[in-house]
Amino acid sequence: MANHNSIEPFLVIPPGEHLADELEARGWTQSRFAEILAVPLQSVNAIVRARREITPEFALKLEAALGSSAISWLALEASYRTRLARERLTGLGAIRERATRAS
Repeated sequence: MANHNSIEPFLVIPPGEHLADELEARGWTQSRFAEILAVPLQSVNAIVRARREITPEFALKLEAALGSSAISWLALEASYRTRLARERLTGLGAIRERATRAS
């Protein structure tokens, strides 16, 4: 049963895809971007491939390098990870029903 009080996008794109698009638009390789951020190439690659989450610290580095707010990167990450969890998690409907009955 869907919660009619919220709207969820049909497709949630990993923030790493947004980052890859941004790097491409700027003509930067992942290696060059890692140098700019002073982080290992593996860190950038893991985020681009959605194998690592964007932390608040990394979001601040993205903000400094790209000019887009840290909060926007964290919101993209939270939306993506929440969608993954929702797809894996079962029993949310039962929780919702119990909460409704308890009111």
